[in-house]
Amino acid sequence: MAHNDLHLIYFSPTGTTEKVMDAIAQGLNPAKMTRHDLTKAKEEQELCLDNGMAIIGIPVYAGRVPETCLQRLSGFSAQNIPTVLVALYGNRKFEDALVELRDVVTAKGFSVVAAGAFVGEHSYATPDYPVAVGRPDKGDLKLAQEFGQQVAAKLTNGPVSTPHISGNVPYKERVTFGGVAPETDATGCHLCGECAGACPVDVISVDEAVITDAGHCIMCAACVRACPTKARTFDHPVVNHRRGLLVKNCSQPKAPTLFI
Repeated sequence: MAHNDLHLIYFSPTGTTEKVMDAIAQGLNPAKMTRHDLTKAKEEQELCLDNGMAIIGIPVYAGRVPETCLQRLSGFSAQNIPTVLVALYGNRKFEDALVELRDVVTAKGFSVVAAGAFVGEHSYATPDYPVAVGRPDKGDLKLAQEFGQQVAAKLTNGPVSTPHISGNVPYKERVTFGGVAPETDATGCHLCGECAGACPVDVISVDEAVITDAGHCIMCAACVRACPTKARTFDHPVVNHRRGLLVKNCSQPKAPTLFI
């Protein structure tokens, strides 16, 4: 089986999951790399991978794989190709996300050979509520690259098996999202549409004003990061309460957790 072809399959609204996967790919040093970006996928992709290897990356939402990720992964399958799993979490806990992802992709024919939980800047982070700001940083990316090298060595030297991955089965109860969304300050908004372009679930429309369908927002804050005038903010009592808890309980930087 050739491992020179690498498939990157990912959902990465703010780019942090993709950044970690790119560093792992550098360590694997493939001859060819193909990206399957599910972040803005409009239609379900049907694809069966029968050669090479894959890295599958997702952000962690309250300890689980986001339902949007599961939907967009549903058309992917494989014929026993070696696969690395990546979960990107905001310095709180990754809980059951990696074992859930392992179970989902294994059922689809991917052969999980390694996994990693990496830290990324929390989607709720602001200057007043800094949570994992700047992560993944240079140290994280260096470790990710070394992780890729370790995976390459495992595939070359064996044994190639699925490692133990932390998490619980059955998984923790899924938290329901929707009803809360970032808002736009019209006085600072230029109606440029960057927020709508960044939204992975297309719940933002821009015409004479910015309108957000809060009921279907997944609270990734990609629109906030994309706004060039900082007119887009996530200033809601529920979110601010969670920010306070995160700053209080999750300010100590955590290191990536690797399974190989």
